[in-house]
Amino acid sequence: MTFSDLGLCPELLRAIDAQGYTTPTPIQRQAIPAVLEGGDLLGSAQTGTGKTAGFTLPMLQRLKDGRRPAKRGVRALVLTPTRELAAQVGESVRDYGRHLPLTSHVIFGGVGQQPQVDAIRPGLDILIATPGRLLDLQQQGHVDLSGVEILVLDEADRMLDMGFIHDIRKVLKLLPEARQNLLFSATFSREIQALANKLLDEPTLIEVARRNTPAETVDQAIYRVDRERKRELLAHLISSRQWFQVLVFTRTKHGANRLAEHLDKRDISAMAIHGNKSQSARTRALSAFKSGDLQVLVATDIAARGLDIDELPHVVNFELPNVAEDYVHRIGRTGRAGHDGQAVSLVCVDEHGLLGNIEKLMKRELVKHVEPGFEPDPNAKPEPIENGRGRGGRGRSNTPPRQQAAAGERDGQSPGRRRRRGGRGRRRSGE
Repeated sequence: MTFSDLGLCPELLRAIDAQGYTTPTPIQRQAIPAVLEGGDLLGSAQTGTGKTAGFTLPMLQRLKDGRRPAKRGVRALVLTPTRELAAQVGESVRDYGRHLPLTSHVIFGGVGQQPQVDAIRPGLDILIATPGRLLDLQQQGHVDLSGVEILVLDEADRMLDMGFIHDIRKVLKLLPEARQNLLFSATFSREIQALANKLLDEPTLIEVARRNTPAETVDQAIYRVDRERKRELLAHLISSRQWFQVLVFTRTKHGANRLAEHLDKRDISAMAIHGNKSQSARTRALSAFKSGDLQVLVATDIAARGLDIDELPHVVNFELPNVAEDYVHRIGRTGRAGHDGQAVSLVCVDEHGLLGNIEKLMKRELVKHVEPGFEPDPNAKPEPIENGRGRGGRGRSNTPPRQQAAAGERDGQSPGRRRRRGGRGRRRSGE
């Protein structure tokens, strides 16, 4: 199958060809025709599957022959949880829409708002936004969402994790009832299904690959180590095995900073990215990492969401995530497009329960290693795990933050659209 078989217009096919793509991915083969039909869609796919093009291409086609936006009006709204993901989606819209007379802009916090206001004022066909900045500009009267024809919630699971459910509800109240809704999520949890049931109207359901399973090209390894020696072990592994382009996940912003500093002192170039970093600093770090000038990028889950890095060879879980599904999402950044990848997790006694949850989710036991010279103390006692996720991440908790987000959702009110039957949609089988 080729992209021309999916019903896309010549202008989009020219842009796809210029990007060097010839064969649509499984999610693109299923999502593009479904979106072109005009119905709601619920898509679940691992990162690196081509999901962004799966909604960007048909969205552009549906908008190309429609009416122009009124002043400050928006025809299609794409909500993303992070600045990096918003920028990535914006780049896809520009690349694929280069031959179409459509306007688009990206808005997010952390930068001055006046250029964003100036871009919105004439009206836009497509607005890509993070929820906070969007609501700020709307409340100031700079953006009108009453004419939105298409709504896309991208990385919806991360938006729930970040506590954006209340902002999403506020945005939904500003939209017209008659619109097309597209919801995409890396994981297909109960919380996502609950959100879909409220938001979507008889959606087409698309899942590619088995639920919550990493790519088979990813070599997974567990290294048991004492918590106090994790930084030392990581530096040893990177140096002795000559790893380059290593994406390391930590649980907290402070932990990311400390780890990057530790590696730098050992002549391993490293930078941290997280929500407290300025947008320019995050962009600079990512650019250096992609170019190979930076050996290690240390990130929290939230900051890493939306990072688009081709052929990433190494992912390290310096700390295991509190939510087992997030482990799959993290290591899914390596082993893409048939390339081999390596995922290493440094596990101390505190995390044995989290490791058990991950193995239960994947229905298999992961290979355990002990690096000579870093043998863990068999008498070490577990300590509570610091919860660095969500809005209140200063305390220590073993409660998965996804459960906290779900509780907030259940306590809230329905977004106000008509009663939906999202849980009984039309299903398209995965591939």
